[in-house]
Amino acid sequence: MTDPTLRNARPVLVGLGMMLVAFNMRPALTSLGPLLDAIRAETGLTAAGAAFLTTLPVLCLGLACVLGPVMVRRTGAERGVLVAILVIALGSALRGLGGLPPLFAGACIAAVGIGLAGVLLPGLVKRDFSGQAGLMTGLYTMVLCLGAATGAGSAVPLADAFGGWTRAMAAWAVPAVAAAIAWIVFVPHREKGPPPARRRPLWRDSLAWQVTGFMGLQSSLAYITFGWLPVVLQSRGLSAVEAGFVTSIMSIGQAPSALLVPAFAARLRDQRGIAIALLILSAASFLALVDGPVALVLPFGIGLGLGIGGLFGLALTIVVLRALDAVGAADLSAMSQAVGYSIAALGPLGFGLAHDLFGGWRVSAGLFCAIALASGIFALGAGRDRKVGAASAAE
Repeated sequence: MTDPTLRNARPVLVGLGMMLVAFNMRPALTSLGPLLDAIRAETGLTAAGAAFLTTLPVLCLGLACVLGPVMVRRTGAERGVLVAILVIALGSALRGLGGLPPLFAGACIAAVGIGLAGVLLPGLVKRDFSGQAGLMTGLYTMVLCLGAATGAGSAVPLADAFGGWTRAMAAWAVPAVAAAIAWIVFVPHREKGPPPARRRPLWRDSLAWQVTGFMGLQSSLAYITFGWLPVVLQSRGLSAVEAGFVTSIMSIGQAPSALLVPAFAARLRDQRGIAIALLILSAASFLALVDGPVALVLPFGIGLGLGIGGLFGLALTIVVLRALDAVGAADLSAMSQAVGYSIAALGPLGFGLAHDLFGGWRVSAGLFCAIALASGIFALGAGRDRKVGAASAAE
């Protein structure tokens, strides 16, 4: 029999473990942008190569999400998260070997771990925190954003301290290993439950596709920002340290909205209005960073962070709110992130190629706004008070 004290403490322990894992789910991505110019100078990487370097990890995020439901059914969500965080550590360490092949391979491997963890955690939220889904999603998203900020802000200082970008990027294996050790301690062995009921495939559910479209397109805005904002700012005259600082502040700006938006949105029956407001804020702030006064990049960066952080927290909340149960949340999370991140991967690539083709950043910024508009269209469907698979569940 399970000790009642341990059983009562389990949600708290799982919550703490989730926060540690969440902190490690962005530095492998956000630490790249501030060092991209240094990497190109040392390795001879072309602008097109840099665009692929920012795109491939996002594509790998999507591909990894397909494994989420399989891992839940075969090993359980807890063991799946452990595997995911260890894969993040492996990918981060691999980047420290130097040269382009380990850099590309390490970035993709780390992204696989990030994508896998991203699929598994919403199911844990739905299962263990169904009554506090908004709060827990907000906390998890806020810590994730703080990890993103730490990765962006510390990239250049770490490179200076370690004498190069390779060790600075490999350093992120250390907190990932620490999170893996903590996850082993915090999470007990899973208890087997009854097999999940047969369900209508999500691919036939229009609401699932609307959630997927919103997840993918808002993620595309975030990955354009992570990958290219430091480069944009440096082209406007900021130093690498200054650009990394602004990007870090932008990431920190995500934290309050990432915490508050899910908690607020979970109380609403309809999330369409808040989605549109956040998209407008994100697009306007990005345009201001590209073409506005350089002296105001800091407040513009904070505005962008508030918008991007709120959108990501809202997208995760919508996944939980639209699902009927924990298994449905895991399945919807897998679909929305697998397809969504594949869509999102095109954003950084298109942004970089538009810069190469047309020069300057205005056409690229126009692409950013077009993606925000498309995200808003999908949000009008995803934000409705409906449940994915509700019709088939009632049959």
